[in-house]
Amino acid sequence: MFAPTVAQSEKGRRRLPERFSHHPVTPDGRYFVVRGRLWRMSNPDLPEEERVRLVADLMTARRAVRMAREDRDAAAMRRARAAVDRAKRGLGERGPGWWRDGAPDLNRRMAVNTDYADWFRALGLD
Repeated sequence: MFAPTVAQSEKGRRRLPERFSHHPVTPDGRYFVVRGRLWRMSNPDLPEEERVRLVADLMTARRAVRMAREDRDAAAMRRARAAVDRAKRGLGERGPGWWRDGAPDLNRRMAVNTDYADWFRALGLD
């Protein structure tokens, strides 16, 4: 049986921003769940100024993806997607896991197929 540890920053337990509060967050704070799939949370230990900058970069890059799609511009799409990837890696949502306990990264996996299965089933969302 899996008993997730609690991911904490120096300021205490990380809370999901209110706009995302309708998505359940795993007990250890590493993932939120959308339609049964785990998505990695941002690194809670990022300095606030850096987090704000990276989120702004991510939103700019996502707008660039939308514009490239509308313009059907393959080169612009590659650049925009690379910018999204850089921002997500900076936030800790992609790349190596930001936790230090050696637990595997389960990003994008279905919760019922992971060690979070019992926790997820208890939510009654599956």
